[in-house]
Amino acid sequence: MKKIFWSTVVAMLLVACSAGAAKGENEKTQETEPADSSATEKVESAKVLPDTLTIAMCGDIMMGTTYPSRQLPPNDGKDLFRDTKDITLRADLAVGNLEGTLCDGGNSTKGSGPNSYSFRTPTSYGVNLKDAGYDFMSQANNHANDFGDTGIKSTEKVLDEQGIKYAGISGRVESAIVERNGVKYGLCAFGHNRYTLKHKDIATVKRILADLRPKCDILVVSFHGGAEGKDKTHLPQGTETFLGEDRGALRDFAHLCIDNGADVIYGHGPHVTRCVEVYKNHFIAYSLGNFCTPYGINVSGISGHAPVVEIQINSKGEFLQGKIHSFIQQKGVGPRLDTTNSVARQMKSLTESDIKNPTFTIDNEGNIRKR
Repeated sequence: MKKIFWSTVVAMLLVACSAGAAKGENEKTQETEPADSSATEKVESAKVLPDTLTIAMCGDIMMGTTYPSRQLPPNDGKDLFRDTKDITLRADLAVGNLEGTLCDGGNSTKGSGPNSYSFRTPTSYGVNLKDAGYDFMSQANNHANDFGDTGIKSTEKVLDEQGIKYAGISGRVESAIVERNGVKYGLCAFGHNRYTLKHKDIATVKRILADLRPKCDILVVSFHGGAEGKDKTHLPQGTETFLGEDRGALRDFAHLCIDNGADVIYGHGPHVTRCVEVYKNHFIAYSLGNFCTPYGINVSGISGHAPVVEIQINSKGEFLQGKIHSFIQQKGVGPRLDTTNSVARQMKSLTESDIKNPTFTIDNEGNIRKR
């Protein structure tokens, strides 16, 4: 009888264990919500990120304009990124600055003076950004409001339809999260115009960074600032002004962002390229210049330098290595390969001049390596 009894008990235990195991396997395939916030925190802390992440950064993008006259590239702009999209498509994250609006109508908010320009790119061109692999566009620039609320809302709608995140306009979208391959990238953007989130407003900058940092694995900041023109390639110490406007103390701003949790910084605004820096093991590009501006913006000489800066960082956001890919714009065509690497060599020269005691080197092919 004892043998029968214990055989029965063992059989019952085996059935129970099998049922429990089957339930456990079933739970692995379901997306269930954690019981409480502490469970969520444990899951997040247990997440293992890739050893190396790749970010591709570009400057100003304005793919053509219908205002005040139609100045549009052939084939609805589908060939604009022909030479560059392999880099932006292969990156884990690709970012740029949308210099203007994506809209089909509306009235310009700008005046008629010699320094007044309004950019209105057809909404149908939004797909070109998606096809080139872009994940995020900064709106914190002096052309996002060229057609007022009509232009802003239309631009946001187009980007939403293409699955491209954006930020930078005060009172609208302060920050964004892009998730790729299980990695959460937090992004925000600052500018110098009245309607942008301003990089001079230190309290707001710190607040946005403090809010975004716990929500993401890697934090990327974009800024639009600096004086404009071919004679503004060097990065000065202190504040820059242009046309009577405060365009920011950009070294101080970039360093402050990294001191407050940012991992990568990319800038634009001067319409020319500037130096790069590695500050406390984190990468800064101070100006990536004009990138894809086939009409409406001067692209002669160094104003046509259109780099794609591709960097690798580790899971802590620390710089590992990078490359300045050299492209030069052709009017009406967009960025095309610079076989002489003149763009990389220009940025190398500016970096050697403007960054004292750098912790990295740039060679004539644009490779950026830690010392």
